[in-house]
Amino acid sequence: MILYCVRHGESTYNAEGRVQGQSDVPLSPLGLRQGAAVAEVLRGKEIEAVFTSPLRRAYQTAELVAAAARCPLFVEDDLKEIHAGIFQDKLRRDLEAAQPDEYRRWIGGDLDYVIPGGESRRQLAERGAAALRRIAAAPYQTVAVIAHGRMFVVSFAALMPHEAQRIPSALQNGSITTLKADAATGAFRLVSADRTDHLNTVGLTGRGDL
Repeated sequence: MILYCVRHGESTYNAEGRVQGQSDVPLSPLGLRQGAAVAEVLRGKEIEAVFTSPLRRAYQTAELVAAAARCPLFVEDDLKEIHAGIFQDKLRRDLEAAQPDEYRRWIGGDLDYVIPGGESRRQLAERGAAALRRIAAAPYQTVAVIAHGRMFVVSFAALMPHEAQRIPSALQNGSITTLKADAATGAFRLVSADRTDHLNTVGLTGRGDL
């Protein structure tokens, strides 16, 4: 199976520099244009199904892709972004002052650090990788998966530790990362990462961690 893994377009929180985690915020006007550009480039890829996180910013992006591909759209709850606990809904620039100790522990990158009221990167990787394995076992040859930057990055690392040097530390809004899954072995291979050529005439946003 070929999986086109798409980080959702820019959300209103991305535009504000605000941590969203599992807060259910919509796409910004730029994010809608990015989603349309993703849909257009995937239109010719013979997408048979689209799988999406239920969070609105991902679902809005997925609706555009599914409409262009004229294929079914399925919601996969485990594709949600990390639950960012006490960081959710806060401006990034305020976090160091508001929760200095917790914020320092987060940016230290410890996979097992649990955000108070939220979850750890390892917990996220376990459920995200399990979701991608389930999708790869579905009876399709080519699918699109619309989800979130941190969820994708840690899940890719869990599924493909041998590709560690090629997996970006963060993904651009509206970027496409292509994976190939072997039905016989269940192994994943990274074909290309964080592609944004289709956004050249639309515009890029930041590479937020949450």
